[in-house]
Amino acid sequence: MALELKRHLLPLELMLAKTKYNETIDWLFKQFPAYHKIGASAYKPDLTNTLKLSELFGNQHLNMEFIHIAGTNGKGSTSSMLASILKESGKKVGLFTSPHIEDFRERIRVNGKMISEKEVVDFCDRIKSFNLDFEPSFFEITWVMALVYFSNQQCDICVIETGLGGRLDATNLILPILSIITNIGLEHTNFLGDTLEKIAFEKAGIIKKNIPVIIGETLLQTKPVFIEIAKKNNSEIIFAENRLKTIPENFPLLGEYQKKNFKIIQSAISLLNTKGFEIIKDSITKGLQNLSKNTGFRGRLEVINSSPLTIIDVSHNYDGIKATLESIAEINKGRLIIIYGTSSDKDLNSIFQLFPKNATYFFSEFNNERSASLEQLRIKAEEINLKSNYFNNPKEALKSAKYSANEIDTILIFGSFFLISDFF
Repeated sequence: MALELKRHLLPLELMLAKTKYNETIDWLFKQFPAYHKIGASAYKPDLTNTLKLSELFGNQHLNMEFIHIAGTNGKGSTSSMLASILKESGKKVGLFTSPHIEDFRERIRVNGKMISEKEVVDFCDRIKSFNLDFEPSFFEITWVMALVYFSNQQCDICVIETGLGGRLDATNLILPILSIITNIGLEHTNFLGDTLEKIAFEKAGIIKKNIPVIIGETLLQTKPVFIEIAKKNNSEIIFAENRLKTIPENFPLLGEYQKKNFKIIQSAISLLNTKGFEIIKDSITKGLQNLSKNTGFRGRLEVINSSPLTIIDVSHNYDGIKATLESIAEINKGRLIIIYGTSSDKDLNSIFQLFPKNATYFFSEFNNERSASLEQLRIKAEEINLKSNYFNNPKEALKSAKYSANEIDTILIFGSFFLISDFF
């Protein structure tokens, strides 16, 4: 009788726990401003709140080892590849990335496993109990949650992706053993500056005294900025683009840009091996093969259907979209069908100039208040005479795209993490 009662109680307990988690996430999004929800007004260009929060939880970062990664594009892929390879090398690896696609917990992982719902709830309950006299952002709360979790899990090394920028990013309270800057492009110019030099300066803020830094790609405008800041900090600077590296024949990721990211990984591995990490070739191979399993990596030229070939990508700014379209041009064997939706604050004038004229477009809004309206998208499409269709729902757009496609055609879905999340 007691066993039977226990069987009935367990599902009830699970249901209550799930309800509590959902309420906590709802509170987290509503209580604190989140950039990915409301945009610019959530941005806090200051480390004050993060330092206060970190102190409340015992400044866990002071006793941990980190690799810190910034850049306009590629930092998520680079973070995930590096974390996966380190995991295959026998390390317990914390991974902090953003934004998430489907589940908030995707942002905080240890050896690929997401933080538990209970730990999210317990951390937020502690935040509530402090009765704070300041208002930290969603990102600041999430970042300190990650630090506490990684510390509790006794991670050997933590791979940290910056949120926005670098110098004043919440993550920049850490002292890493290695800094990485993937590349620089014009994005978030209202926060980071309206020139490549200014943006490079902000990203280079993660360079710390006597700590080596790897730069993925440079431009004429950005290279001198990196050199100057590295020199001021007495930091060894390594330019990955100048290294002659061999890409594995069975490299599993689509897109030339991922090969550029992998050059960064190779430079990082060489440097980490000088620090006693002992990363061997087999660990690199397994790290790439088990990338999704070890990190939850997805949404970067990810094939979700083979007939017709259907690919999802989270590229959302000019440089990222340019790289994605260049990669698709090499893959596509038939007509190109594009499903596109984006946030209203993106530089649509520049982005639409990248769109191939011979493609067919299925523009869509998505379920987020920052979504660009169909009217915004229609105006831009009509200005350059794109063959276009319009939908209020991304899944309806995909349904229509599939109906119009032949087996040899390619359907590409991209433009925003929020658009992509509607397909998972």
